[in-house]
Amino acid sequence: MRKIWPLDEALAGVALTLMALIPILEIVARPVLGRGVENAPVLVQHLGLVMAMWGALAAERHGHLTSLGAVFKGFQPWAQGAAALVCGLLVWASWQFVASEREGAQSLAYGIPMWWVQLAMPIGFALLGFKLAGRCVPQLGGRIFLGLLLPVLGCGLGLVDDGEVVALWPMVLGLAFMLLCGAPIFAVLGGLALALFWQAGLPLASIALSHYQITVNPSLPALPLFTLAGLVFARTGAAKRLGAVFLAMFGQGVVGSVVATTVLCSVFTAFTGGSGVTILALGGLLLPLLRDAGYPEKKSISLVTSASALGVLLAPSVPLIMYAIIARVPINTMFLAGLIPAFVMVGCLLVFGGYLRVSRAPTTVMSSSEPLSLRGALWQAKWEILAPVVAVGSLVSGLATPTESAALTAIYAVLTQTLAHGELNGRLLAQCLSTCAQIIGGVMLILGMALGLTNFLVDAGVPDLATDWVQGVTSNKWVFLLALNVFLFFAGALMEIYAAIVVLVPLLLPLAVSYGIDPVHFGIIFLANMEMGFLCPPAGMNIYFASAVFGKSLRDVALSVLPALAAIFVGTVLISWLPLVATGLPALVAAGWR
Repeated sequence: MRKIWPLDEALAGVALTLMALIPILEIVARPVLGRGVENAPVLVQHLGLVMAMWGALAAERHGHLTSLGAVFKGFQPWAQGAAALVCGLLVWASWQFVASEREGAQSLAYGIPMWWVQLAMPIGFALLGFKLAGRCVPQLGGRIFLGLLLPVLGCGLGLVDDGEVVALWPMVLGLAFMLLCGAPIFAVLGGLALALFWQAGLPLASIALSHYQITVNPSLPALPLFTLAGLVFARTGAAKRLGAVFLAMFGQGVVGSVVATTVLCSVFTAFTGGSGVTILALGGLLLPLLRDAGYPEKKSISLVTSASALGVLLAPSVPLIMYAIIARVPINTMFLAGLIPAFVMVGCLLVFGGYLRVSRAPTTVMSSSEPLSLRGALWQAKWEILAPVVAVGSLVSGLATPTESAALTAIYAVLTQTLAHGELNGRLLAQCLSTCAQIIGGVMLILGMALGLTNFLVDAGVPDLATDWVQGVTSNKWVFLLALNVFLFFAGALMEIYAAIVVLVPLLLPLAVSYGIDPVHFGIIFLANMEMGFLCPPAGMNIYFASAVFGKSLRDVALSVLPALAAIFVGTVLISWLPLVATGLPALVAAGWR
């Protein structure tokens, strides 16, 4: 019997497919027909809104909405109910926003009113609240009752109290308890933003506006499209072919296998958009490879777990693009800026993390098949090797916008794995579309709520207050950089990376600039610190993924990556104190284009 694609995954998948096809159609149609798709960029951006909301619903159904885990497990149903109540408030805020947009009567394309697409927000939050409330009780009748009651109650609170001044601290304490009970991060951030706007007597629709603005940002469609390309490569034989290239390049021995593993994990994380995805995709392939080379199992698990965090600085990494959007720095500049620091971090991990040292002579288990020569491995992986050229080359050269570059990369990945290798069928592509929509949908919920919170803090003058206070403590740039690294290390351990980018970058960037730090350099410092956050509980998702994939306890995995944490911190400090490592290549390329 053929499996029916659930509605949320189907709608998100169709929207994502159109996001990939419309920019390609636009590139082809303009030179040939003299005109392309009507209002194509804005149409793609709003398809991103549809994909994000329905993808978030699919993520909730599969249990993939990000949380920090439950400290008080007995209160998890309460946390889900409170999250449903927050969703009800977001329904009210979103409807107020859509109602105001409806009066403007703007057209999206081909006569479609823009507010029709914006309705995805209140509808999405209502369904999300219904589903979260349904997790409070096991009985079907109770699920339906609470699923209707709690979102409606939240919406009613917004209707009655919107614009009224209310007490802040009781809500903050409640939200902190929600977080410790396992509530989704987006609900806690959204609840905090709602509480701040509420206590200031400001309209709650401002939060919905923030969510809408970040979701339809002109550069944002690049995120799901690059992630889709990475997932296609991860789900097919691309990892095995690239692994053969790196093994042939660095050698089949222990050192060669270690270096090949580190580079492969970094490259895959850059494309998949999440280091956890890399562990899931490559863990089962790389652990036997390292074991066969005679590498200790504990160090093998530590290496794969930590190396999967390093791709954040490599193009076309999603966090790299996100920083560029939030900091208003050209994306191609950030792509170039991250290249040399990424190699520095890989080198620091291998050298200072002790992964190149082996305490005993390796006992290599020979493979039954003859290893490929470098030339043969390169030929087999030629299509995968060209993917970064398509992704980065089209963007840096100026031939394509970020969205067009990402669409080209996604279509390239699908075509090469379907036609050249025959490894991607319709069912596997549907899985990739669904997984991509779930990842980005969950991330966009966090980003939208975090931006609402950030906008409030910026309007309240928090960045200026922070700048005055820190400069009063020290005027030494190098002391500030060291303190910044320590602060970001703990922030990365406590905050999900995308929330950290949206909340902290607008607050810290003006402070860094006041010390003469280039925004591009600050971005690389920031993201390098966030790499450490992947390895630190409670927000360090790599240790949770590694524990599940390798069948080890969280304690064992967390202890195994301690040398990696120290090594990455050394690399981060080096990058901080040597600005040319980050800014040199972009400056060189810019000078060459003149």
